Amino acid sequence: MHILELPSFFPPHGGLFCLEQAKALKAQGHEVRIVSVLELGVSKDYAYYLTAPWREERKEIEGVEVFSYYMRAVPKAVRFNINRWTGLCEKAVERYIRRFGKPDVLHAQCCKSAGLAAKAISERFDIPYYISEHISSGLFERDFGKGWARHKWLKDRMQEAYEEAKCVIPVSQELVDDLAPYFGKAYRYQPISNIVDTDFFAYREREPLSGRPFRFCQLAIADIYGKGYDVLAEAIKYLPEEVELHIAGQGTDSQAVRKLFADRKGVHLYGHLNKEGVRDLLWKCDALVLPSRSEAQPLVLLEALSTGIPAVSTECIPPTVRIPEACLFAPIADARGLAEKMKKVMNISPSRKFAEIVQRKASPSIVAEQLSDLFSKVEN
Repeated sequence: MHILELPSFFPPHGGLFCLEQAKALKAQGHEVRIVSVLELGVSKDYAYYLTAPWREERKEIEGVEVFSYYMRAVPKAVRFNINRWTGLCEKAVERYIRRFGKPDVLHAQCCKSAGLAAKAISERFDIPYYISEHISSGLFERDFGKGWARHKWLKDRMQEAYEEAKCVIPVSQELVDDLAPYFGKAYRYQPISNIVDTDFFAYREREPLSGRPFRFCQLAIADIYGKGYDVLAEAIKYLPEEVELHIAGQGTDSQAVRKLFADRKGVHLYGHLNKEGVRDLLWKCDALVLPSRSEAQPLVLLEALSTGIPAVSTECIPPTVRIPEACLFAPIADARGLAEKMKKVMNISPSRKFAEIVQRKASPSIVAEQLSDLFSKVEN
């Protein structure tokens, strides 16, 4: 089967789940490529905004051919930027079809941007499309406000894209319910987990605790409110002084994050780490802490469990992701509650069993087989 992946965002803005799915589908024998349109913000991406290529960039990433385009966004012009994004994506796919022929399936990653583009491309070229959805209502509300009052046009367009897709693929059943107040449920859907590279994020024995501090890690972008960094900064005040906290993710070495943790010793801020750096940090630590206020399916939680360590998070984590013997959960935005769960998780030893559970749930071969079965049901 010829599958074209259309990510809504791609490195350096995340989106590695698209690459992981492309690699896994290719390993199943499918013809798979990626067409990526990356929106650059004038403030967030200042240097890259000026230096990124103006024409198509063609490269191979971990065995997958990627065609990248860079769109300079206009500040605060949401409708204009989304229309430009989808238009550029449509032109990129038109060029792609001239080279490689029509794909059998368009697979959009997230409805905002890629799902809208996939709908337009499907109508023009008669190609069925699927939408994998990763974004929770909390993240949408962060960008568009509660109720999307000023962006009802976008909500309506996304709902149409869901309803006309061959199938929507939420990363968890809970995400369907989470998004229902905005998009309803009048569309076909089948939950399929994100992929965890379980061979890469493999189990490893940890150093004995004797003679060293217990090490927590938090791995998330520096969205202070959404990822609960403010709550974590308060929670660690209730932990023993000898506990260490290792924090990594884009922007986590910023002045704002440093200020949050300025009064606490034993906090290490790394900023952005590549995939190897993330794994090495997980191997170094004894437990993950993820104090988020909203999550659709936190991939880092599964990656941590895959390396064998337990995790403490909040009640926003979907039940389908939870491994009871490895995960503890505190109320959202409750620093004292989070601290108590962090103390309790310090009594859970790393285990190969956690890794085996993730292997059965989210390994590349398992997820690729589920996607292949779904795509093979397309009626031409």
